[in-house]
Amino acid sequence: MAAVGLASGVTGVSSEAVLSAAVMLLMATAVVLGVRLSRGARPTRVVVVGDGTSLERVVSGWPEDPAMTVAGGCVVSGLTSVGSLRQVCEAPVAMGLHRLPDLVEDSGADLVLVANGTDPALIREAAWRLERTGVPMAIIGALDFVSPHRVSATQALGTTLLNVSPSRPSAGGRLAKAAIDRVGGVLLLGVALPVLALLFLLVRIDSPGNPVFRQTRIGRDGVPFRMFKLRTMYVDSEARLAELLDRNEVDGNLFKIRHDPRVTRIGSFLRRSSLDELPQLLNVVRGEMSLIGPRPALPEQVTRYDDTIRRRLAVKPGMTGLWQVSGRSDLPYDQAVRLDLHYVDNWRLCDDAVIACRTVGAVISPRGAY
Repeated sequence: MAAVGLASGVTGVSSEAVLSAAVMLLMATAVVLGVRLSRGARPTRVVVVGDGTSLERVVSGWPEDPAMTVAGGCVVSGLTSVGSLRQVCEAPVAMGLHRLPDLVEDSGADLVLVANGTDPALIREAAWRLERTGVPMAIIGALDFVSPHRVSATQALGTTLLNVSPSRPSAGGRLAKAAIDRVGGVLLLGVALPVLALLFLLVRIDSPGNPVFRQTRIGRDGVPFRMFKLRTMYVDSEARLAELLDRNEVDGNLFKIRHDPRVTRIGSFLRRSSLDELPQLLNVVRGEMSLIGPRPALPEQVTRYDDTIRRRLAVKPGMTGLWQVSGRSDLPYDQAVRLDLHYVDNWRLCDDAVIACRTVGAVISPRGAY
């Protein structure tokens, strides 16, 4: 895979709002899962409650998730006409909390989401009005980018406080991850050696040049290292890059195109199957990479990082990660960054186990692999 650092686009206020709204929806994941288990596998129908601006922001940033659909909106303030909002929601919109129970029942909603920033008195009133429906309610956006396992609630100062645990993993967790990386890396490398030997031969037969591609990448805390991959392109790929820049198919700080003419015949197969990444097991054994983590960036990409994206460098880069199992190259750059930051800030060992299992499915599926 060849990549170059392209200047990341400066997103406008509207795109930031959309991204923020999409992230806020993650906070309702646990509630949604419970609802789906109790209601069956059909999509969870959601009624969103908030002022006109918040409601439009949440619905506009609604992700393409077949598990959740907008069944309606309830405006509590800040809007005199619902016409434009109905177009955004593509669902019924009610004015005033007194209409919330009827909206929930008529729409067959399974869950009510209240936008963060809604007046606490209105939230309490919404809970009262929902009593007859038995439909649960959740508040989204109170803690963006924070996983539920880091949050606990206590009562103090006459109100409810949300306590957020530090994002840095415990010493025991870090030690366990390091041990799994080293031991797992050695075992996997031993198993992979016969496969690697065959792939080395196939790459060498397919096109002239060293079958192993070495490239400088940036690791934890900004330390550079040499990353290993099976070569999937012709040896003159870097020289031919300039003529292809205007064909870039991804946004942000990356370069990728489908049907890249620089990719060899065997290279196309290696990319689809992710077998070109196998030599990185050596990087894992050497302690430069982890089995799971954000993908290692190129030096020229890192020079364009802002303070937020630089947070990716707080952990070792990985052979696979959260955004790789969530769509790979099909994901927009800002969404890939969001997933990486979510992983860094909310890491747990069990999350690595889930990503490892999902990696098998991602490798089998060709989606996003090019």
